[in-house]
Amino acid sequence: MVADGAAWIWHQADLHFGHSHQLVDWYHAKQHLATAARLYKGEATPAFRLWFNSRETALYQGQAARLAAELDQAAYEQPTVADELRREAGYFREHQHRMNYLEMREEEYVIGSGMVEGGAKQYQARLCGPGMRWSRPRLERLIPIRTAILSSRFLDVWRKVYNSPPP
Repeated sequence: MVADGAAWIWHQADLHFGHSHQLVDWYHAKQHLATAARLYKGEATPAFRLWFNSRETALYQGQAARLAAELDQAAYEQPTVADELRREAGYFREHQHRMNYLEMREEEYVIGSGMVEGGAKQYQARLCGPGMRWSRPRLERLIPIRTAILSSRFLDVWRKVYNSPPP
């Protein structure tokens, strides 16, 4: 399961997919890393780019705990942005067990949620257009049809969903 760091998502994952692999979306993690770099090294400075690039590699290699410790130390060194640095450190510390990107890529898992978000937009474009209103039962009947169309498997899915006899 790939998602951002929102607690409600992980609660749902635990509830419905308790033994699943959980991963913080790589792009969300990088956004937090960029925020930390801006706070710690300044906006668009050479130090920012150097620090960001080296920590991006470390994060990809599963070193989120080390990154959190470094940001905690930076909070002591820079009291004007200490609260923000601690918040970013907390993000990496809380989700370190969900940031094993290298291992997941080696096992050929996707580390970003863009593909799923793009798929959801395909459904939204067709099922949530202007003036469209669907009752839940009718929408539940349309979703398999839309899935079949998008996956180029319309005839196979149509037969399974509606128990049609083969031609």
